[in-house]
Amino acid sequence: MPFVIPPLVKMALAAFGGVAAAYWTVREMRRVNEELERVKAQPAMDPATRRSLPTLRRDPRTNEWRVTQ
Repeated sequence: MPFVIPPLVKMALAAFGGVAAAYWTVREMRRVNEELERVKAQPAMDPATRRSLPTLRRDPRTNEWRVTQ
């Protein structure tokens, strides 16, 4: 005997699934945005440390990129 699900039950299950998916999506988006805001608030690198790292600069005579200190 085949298992028959009434149309109203099917619609209720689909609606519940849609609401659950939307809730999860909104919660996940908020979590990711909070994490991004937390990372943005932190300084990327200490300025003194940044100045000590080598930098790529274009040589005006040869038009090539060179590592400079």
